[in-house]
Amino acid sequence: MKVFFDTNVLVSAVATRGLCADLVRLVLSEHEPVIGEVVLAELAAVLGRKLSLPQEVIASVEENLRRGEVVPRPPAPSTLPVDDPDDRWILASAIAGNADVLVTGDQGLLAVAGEAPLRILDPRGFWTLVRTRSGSG
Repeated sequence: MKVFFDTNVLVSAVATRGLCADLVRLVLSEHEPVIGEVVLAELAAVLGRKLSLPQEVIASVEENLRRGEVVPRPPAPSTLPVDDPDDRWILASAIAGNADVLVTGDQGLLAVAGEAPLRILDPRGFWTLVRTRSGSG
């Protein structure tokens, strides 16, 4: 399964132990991660500004994420009615990368899940999906 993580999930995975970190590890080992240049730029900014991580740590995180498929910035944002303009670019990136699922904690993106051409799930919903499919949960 091709999985695209929103920035908020990746920040949680880097900052804390828990569900998001487990999800990222699971996808890196058992699925096809897809990451957008838009997300990588936002992630680097957040990790530096909000978490005050050293540049070497940020570069290491980015290097690991670039091992999967990297989607260039799409030519236009998604036209779905998402309030945050940045989220429209993230959605467009996930679609351009042919992701099967976009994993996000963002309520604006989750609100348009029924209209999107891919699944949009929160981290717990994605965990339930992959555990049910693998028969372990």
